[in-house]
Amino acid sequence: MAPKVALFITCLVDLFRPKIGFAAIKLLEDAGCEISVPVAQTCCGQPAYNSGDRADTEAIAKQVIKTFEDHDYVVAPSGSCAAMIKIHYPELFKDDADWQRRAVALSKKTFELTSFLTDVLEVEQIDTHLEQKVTYHDSCAGLRELGIAGQPRKLLASVDGLVMEEMKDSDVCCGFGGTFCVKYSDISNAIVSKKADTINTSGADLLLAGDLGCLMNMAGKLKRQGSKTKVRHVAEVLAGMSDGPAIAEAKK
Repeated sequence: MAPKVALFITCLVDLFRPKIGFAAIKLLEDAGCEISVPVAQTCCGQPAYNSGDRADTEAIAKQVIKTFEDHDYVVAPSGSCAAMIKIHYPELFKDDADWQRRAVALSKKTFELTSFLTDVLEVEQIDTHLEQKVTYHDSCAGLRELGIAGQPRKLLASVDGLVMEEMKDSDVCCGFGGTFCVKYSDISNAIVSKKADTINTSGADLLLAGDLGCLMNMAGKLKRQGSKTKVRHVAEVLAGMSDGPAIAEAKK
């Protein structure tokens, strides 16, 4: 019986790069999943959570739990959003036994996309082709909260023609950090400037990562520097959907 998977789109994918959502659906369907995209889904609540707005975070989290709890799995093309649901929802409701129970149940079946493909579905081979030299940025939430590192690289290694060039300090923050880049813009800019230097030094044609916020932040800096390195979400490459315009910075 096909696993019933609900796709958590994420706000940034919905608003800035819907193509990532379609790429995720293709990858999951190719792996034999039955996909649904609940129309009632909202933000995961992370911006409010990081800003200390507990009341709104709890209200958003309850909406997410009610929307997704009846599915076998919840998959997000974002380590950041997946970590919010998987790690922080149970903590959020530690003083409410009923909601914590429901949050824990949702946590156990929530996964980042590449982790779900490799760790749950045990996908080892992706049937697609891309003759480019790529480098990979490990986003903070996915790496440090969910242990996402080897999973995307394992899938990329199976892409025919693709050459991986690991950049120096691939696990160092890009400076995005959600609301951090707004509250501490000078520090954020200094961090992403160093990250852009390591990306350019790698000699890669294409920069990949698993979180769109990080990708837009790095894409913006690379563009302002005049870099020729293109930027895409890892799902786009794995799904064979890397043609067309690359990711660009969010328009201010």
